Amino acid sequence: MDPHGTPHPPQSTPHLPAPVTLASVPAVDSDFRSPALYLNRELSWIEFNGRVLAEADGDSVPVLERLKFLTIVSSNLDEFFMVRVAGLKQQKSGDVSDLGPDGMTPGEQLQSISERVHELVAAQHKCLHERVLPALEESGIRLMKPDQLDEQALRALDERFNNEIFPILTPIAIDPGHPFPHLRNKSINLGVMFDESSEANFGVVQVPMMLPRLLEIPGVKGARHAYVLIEDLVARHAGNIFPGVKLRGTYTFRVTRNFDIEIDEEEAEDLLQTIQQELRKRERGNAVRVEVSGSPTPGSLAKLVRALKLDPDRDVYQAPGVLNVGDLIQLVMRDERRDLRDEPFTPQAVPLLRDADDLFAVIRERDVFLHHPYESFDHIVDFISRAADDPDVLAIKQTLYRAGGGDSPIVRSLARAAEAGKQVTAVVELKARFDEESNIVWARMLEQSGVNVVYGLLGLKTHAKCSLIIRRERGKLRRYVHFSTGNYNTSTARAYTDFSLLTARESIAEDASSLFNLLTGYSAPPKWKSLIVSPLGLHEAVLGLIAREAEHARAGRPARIVAKMNALVDEDVIEALYRASSAGVEVALLVRGICCLRPGVPNVSETITVRAIVDRFLEHGRVFSFENGGKREVFMASADWMPRNFHRRVEVMVPIEDEEIKHRVADILETQLADTAKAWRLRGDGKYERVEPAPGVAPLRSQQRFIDLARDKVKATDAVARSSGRFHLARAVTPRNGKPERVRRPVLKKPV
Repeated sequence: MDPHGTPHPPQSTPHLPAPVTLASVPAVDSDFRSPALYLNRELSWIEFNGRVLAEADGDSVPVLERLKFLTIVSSNLDEFFMVRVAGLKQQKSGDVSDLGPDGMTPGEQLQSISERVHELVAAQHKCLHERVLPALEESGIRLMKPDQLDEQALRALDERFNNEIFPILTPIAIDPGHPFPHLRNKSINLGVMFDESSEANFGVVQVPMMLPRLLEIPGVKGARHAYVLIEDLVARHAGNIFPGVKLRGTYTFRVTRNFDIEIDEEEAEDLLQTIQQELRKRERGNAVRVEVSGSPTPGSLAKLVRALKLDPDRDVYQAPGVLNVGDLIQLVMRDERRDLRDEPFTPQAVPLLRDADDLFAVIRERDVFLHHPYESFDHIVDFISRAADDPDVLAIKQTLYRAGGGDSPIVRSLARAAEAGKQVTAVVELKARFDEESNIVWARMLEQSGVNVVYGLLGLKTHAKCSLIIRRERGKLRRYVHFSTGNYNTSTARAYTDFSLLTARESIAEDASSLFNLLTGYSAPPKWKSLIVSPLGLHEAVLGLIAREAEHARAGRPARIVAKMNALVDEDVIEALYRASSAGVEVALLVRGICCLRPGVPNVSETITVRAIVDRFLEHGRVFSFENGGKREVFMASADWMPRNFHRRVEVMVPIEDEEIKHRVADILETQLADTAKAWRLRGDGKYERVEPAPGVAPLRSQQRFIDLARDKVKATDAVARSSGRFHLARAVTPRNGKPERVRRPVLKKPV
């Protein structure tokens, strides 16, 4: 504990409650800690992007969706280099000798990453230029070079350059009097090579990031939409930008920098102000990668690499065409042709909630489980919105990790509730990577509305997803809780698969109150009744649950683990799974991204299978099922099985106590395990292979199955309503201006 009475992470906080332990954990056996049994975390993450890239290369995927997958690969790699590669470079330069479970040094990891990413980027550009762009052109969407335009279009483009672009540009000639400029992270730059007779032999023009990168060209024959990249237009006018200098040629390049921030929270007097200061320093981070397109001379490229202090063999990525494919997402957003996209799908309003005049009465009566985005996240927005407007609601407590940009309806509801005089508390995680700026905006806006904004526990990120509503009913207080595996972000809620639980169970609600008391007042309960919370025992609980399955297997009782998560990295958990497999436990893992466990190893992991699904929605939910000798226990959680989730974050694992919901979760897991359309299988050598359907059997696409189930459920309920002649009013689940509207549903009026 520091002088201010603030707890540190659990290794230095003996005053915190004893961890929850569900079973004894066996002693460490060195055989299960052999580096040969662990896959490298960073290389496993790269393989996830290989699976995303494979979707872009699939003929069965509509062309705009294929382009979307290509852009995802680029944006993922940007974050990977800005954080993970940057961290490894710091370790290498600092002579850090600590090895991960796989035994690779930072230098070995950097070399392996470079080799694999070079392969991945080459495959990405081959897919883009040989398959996706030609398919787009056939559909009337063209990405063109200026010299492909006719005289009239080119004249209009040149006029646009002179009027809108040229005045903004700043040409910089590199010579002893003009050192190499500090280029912005992820900016597109033009490298200009001068003739050897020039005093300077190299110039740089940074393409302004505030200008659109894709310039639409109207009236191109045979094209519905035609575009030119702004850097190609700048390159066309390089002679005008550097007049009087003989040029040898141009090329484009893009620099990626270390973009992580480091904060000493104990020294920070004002965390919000400190993070703002650190964000301003980000642009000055060291370069970690340079991407190059075009044909620079060896000397020019060598000077560029030297100026950026990069390794010419490992850190230079030459692209045969477009730099930063991620910017081409604009093509996906601008074209609305349905035949070039996935079948349209609108998240379905669940009849139980859609038709409820008293949402709280529904939750009092039963737990409600939602599978997003198949079932609408608008129900959760409505839950918070109704609470904000309900005069019987006295207090709302909410965690916000990534609320998203723009006008968040949930943040708006919290502000409205505070302005109405309710006691509103928001735990805003300022350290959510790459969302720091938007979270600062939310925090300030909420504070201005009278919300009590706190930033969680010192040294820990608050990653738990929880809303708590306290309502006065018949002279007593009742609590209503929402837990989620995903963020309170209405945009990602339509693109990510997640799970929600709405409940009024007293034991869970009491623990939810204790959770917020922990986050705001550093006061943990002596014992949690239902929830399992990190860093106060989640790690030990997961190890205990796995060990218990091993005991069941050894005793001849039913033993099986089915776990769905985004990443499996924790060394202790992997060892526990190896031990469980050695005891005969069947372990079925659904791991979307990183998986450091090596399945199928004789006498170690023979009963473990690992599958990953990549489809139109990003798999993001975390649920875990333990057979427990025939008395199955099911949990949902905000946490993956990673050291950071167990030890450096506040996370929550929630038991599913309703038997009907348990069966539903089991059905979801089994459906995904049976996927033969979009699933991949991890082999023992660390490579992934597609899961193929049996000969003569139609492939099962689990995400499409969930879409169909959600639609069928609504159709069946409405059919019953029509046949019974019922008439009712229902609230619209999407609030407008923060207030739900009542709409009349087109249902037959009951005969008199």
